[in-house]
Amino acid sequence: MIHIIREIQAQQITDVIEKLCIEANQHLPEDVKQALRCCREQEDWEIAQGVLDQIIENFEIACQEQVPICQDTGMACVFLEIGQDVHITGGALSEAVDEGVRRGYERGYLRKSVVKDPIRRENTGDNTPAMLYTEIVPGSRVTVCVVPKGFGSENMSAIRMFKPSQGLSGIKDFILETVEAAGPNPCPPMVVGVGIGGTFDKAALLAKKALIRPIDSSHPDPFYGELEEELLKKINELGIGPQGFGGKTTAIGLNIETMPTHIAGMPCAVNISCHVTRHRTEVI
Repeated sequence: MIHIIREIQAQQITDVIEKLCIEANQHLPEDVKQALRCCREQEDWEIAQGVLDQIIENFEIACQEQVPICQDTGMACVFLEIGQDVHITGGALSEAVDEGVRRGYERGYLRKSVVKDPIRRENTGDNTPAMLYTEIVPGSRVTVCVVPKGFGSENMSAIRMFKPSQGLSGIKDFILETVEAAGPNPCPPMVVGVGIGGTFDKAALLAKKALIRPIDSSHPDPFYGELEEELLKKINELGIGPQGFGGKTTAIGLNIETMPTHIAGMPCAVNISCHVTRHRTEVI
């Protein structure tokens, strides 16, 4: 039996990432736009109504004029699902990804927000390096997802290593405490990604991946689907409201992702995203 390996040029990956960096910063996903419009219809607090009207007008203008939705055009998080029957040729993968980010942020007139060193703070000047996450999957395709992540919301994220005895109630309290402590800082209405399980690092990655899942979807496990609904309801009962001015809409979505973990632990991470929850995907 002949096993065929599909070759993909590194340049193709660069080109796709360049395009997605620009598109993700100019166009909100449809599920996010629809959720914001639905919240506006249900909101009865005058100030909250006005804020939501401005948010909706802003993303509509950004789409029409092809300009960034927000001045914080984020740190480029790039998720690659690479088929095991793919061979990338013509250059190193990480360099191809960074070149795509470099070109996209330059061509799209997007703000460069990355510093070379976390303490000494010199700007890299081109928004690289990307935060690159790779996963090997069956098949001969590469799925590219670009997630520009702003740090007004990223800074309000948290992780906690629970003991199993602290149970579901401990996790619920932690999620609500994290959102309440964030208050207006992540530019609500926010999207909340929750990762439960794995290890310290895997829980955080799960929480970030949860932000990519459509917010109008439900977890396939009914237990977690109901938990998503319960937590979203409780978050909106906090009354933080759009941009922190009060109202019914503190969050427009909450997604949970889980994975197996050790018998002695129960890691939980909360990755908060602002109402500009941006991501764009393409399959090569």
